[in-house]
Amino acid sequence: MKILVLNWQDIRNPQGGGAEVHLHEIFKRIAARGHSVTLFCSRFPGAPAEEVIDGIRVIREGGRNLFNYRVYPKYLRQFRHERYDVVVDDVNKIPFFTPLFVKEPLAGILHHLFGKSIFSETFFLPALYVLGAEKLALRVYRKTPMAVVSESTRQELLGSGFDDGLLSLVPNCVDQALYTPAGQPPQPNLIGYLGRLKKYKSVEDLLSAVAVVLKETPDVRLVILGDGDARPSLERVADDLRITSHVDFLGYVPPAEKIRRLHSMSVVVNTSAKEGWGLTVIEANACGVPVIASDVPGLRDSVIHEKTGLLYEYGNIEELAEKILLILRDNNLRSRLSNEAVLWARQFNWERSADSMIGFLEGVIRNRRGE
Repeated sequence: MKILVLNWQDIRNPQGGGAEVHLHEIFKRIAARGHSVTLFCSRFPGAPAEEVIDGIRVIREGGRNLFNYRVYPKYLRQFRHERYDVVVDDVNKIPFFTPLFVKEPLAGILHHLFGKSIFSETFFLPALYVLGAEKLALRVYRKTPMAVVSESTRQELLGSGFDDGLLSLVPNCVDQALYTPAGQPPQPNLIGYLGRLKKYKSVEDLLSAVAVVLKETPDVRLVILGDGDARPSLERVADDLRITSHVDFLGYVPPAEKIRRLHSMSVVVNTSAKEGWGLTVIEANACGVPVIASDVPGLRDSVIHEKTGLLYEYGNIEELAEKILLILRDNNLRSRLSNEAVLWARQFNWERSADSMIGFLEGVIRNRRGE
């Protein structure tokens, strides 16, 4: 297959997250199997206009904020003449509305819908713009085959009028060779957070919960791995709560360092208002670390309550603090959750997701040809 992929960002973009990891891990494997993969995405400072990453031809144009306006002209000028077998639209952030102009067989990838959670991420008018674009996209993409990363996202699309026959599950996974259990006990009372620091991730809830936990367990530490535009405000929250000496903001760390840090953690916490799945949950689980997460779409798919971790009511600081203390204090519970988490994470293999994506795309092409 000759495949064109459209996404806002590539794997090397410092603003990238789980959606970019999902795309890259799957399509680099597809490229390794002899298929041609071209990714069109936005540029970032210091990035070349074109390069090959793990067999994927990456073409970058325009800035991040207005990249959606680059897609249609680029398609008209160049891509429609390059004879692709299928075009893949990674529907992430502002949609490209490709069903209105792409002539080739078209497939989508969807992690989650923002819905009203976008209002917790940005100012009112930009949030209204994103929400309006998303609602319009649900109409425009309704007949487009979609690969979704979780059952929650599938249910959202079914509730929005999508045909179940158009939806295929292609989950987020973990590199089983890299993310493995430590084989030794974690550091006592060490709490971790992994992921981008964005407003909708609600990391301030974790900081508030840690302030409560410290009243019971004074030697608790929180290690935050990841960066983002919410970091300055989160550092101010930690200062206001007078817990700065117990919190380490480490920013972005490379995978080897992330895994080393995971091995020392007693528990990882994800406080997000909504996720497509929760890639960091499975990364932590593969290292034998149980996860406490808010009971919201995506996270309730990736965390099996009382088996691989614990769920709590989103925004309930007291409940979150209680569940952190429960895992920190009960070694038997933590050990049981850790063992189950490792077994759960082993189910999620990038090679199998690549197989699923290839089958999905081949089906899209066959259906377009009427076979």
